[in-house]
Amino acid sequence: MGYDPSVVDSRVRAWALARHEPGWSAVAAVAHPDDVAAHVALADPGFPLAGVAYCQTGTSTQWWHVQVRAGLAARRAPLDAVTGTLGDYVELAEIHVDPRHQGARLGERLLVELMRGRPESRVLLSTPEVAAEANRAWRLYRRLGFTDVLRDFHFAGDSRPFAVLGAELPLPGPKRADSLDDAAGTATARPSRKGDQNDR
Repeated sequence: MGYDPSVVDSRVRAWALARHEPGWSAVAAVAHPDDVAAHVALADPGFPLAGVAYCQTGTSTQWWHVQVRAGLAARRAPLDAVTGTLGDYVELAEIHVDPRHQGARLGERLLVELMRGRPESRVLLSTPEVAAEANRAWRLYRRLGFTDVLRDFHFAGDSRPFAVLGAELPLPGPKRADSLDDAAGTATARPSRKGDQNDR
């Protein structure tokens, strides 16, 4: 995401607090050699993290929701469109893949696995604007069917322009991830979800 080093500590705190949000869930990938079984690598903190993503159920009290709702209102989006977009969604809060593991669709597999079985009807995310949408993140989102919700939007406290994108669930993808082992030697695990539909 290109965080300035001065905000890394605050982002770590934000990630830790997010675990208490309704419907929080996360996936992670670790790199491991072919002769180490995936379940062994996942249990051993000595194997490096290759990618991580987390999400939570969107609610009207969350900072991100308030910001996006205000942005849509400022663009004079019809109230029914705003309500429809923000009425039943999961927010993809973060997704990151180590540059050494990019280009092998690990990000796609993390995202598809993270969204598997979600009770919400759509997923929303925000991502920095990029000229001609020319980077791997944008190509991933478009490949998975994400469309524009809000463009050239500035979140409070961040000078960069962002796009807010959304896609209907379920996302297209393989029926089973089979723990996402691949030839590059990565495996993912999903921690237990915090909360369920009754906690929303």
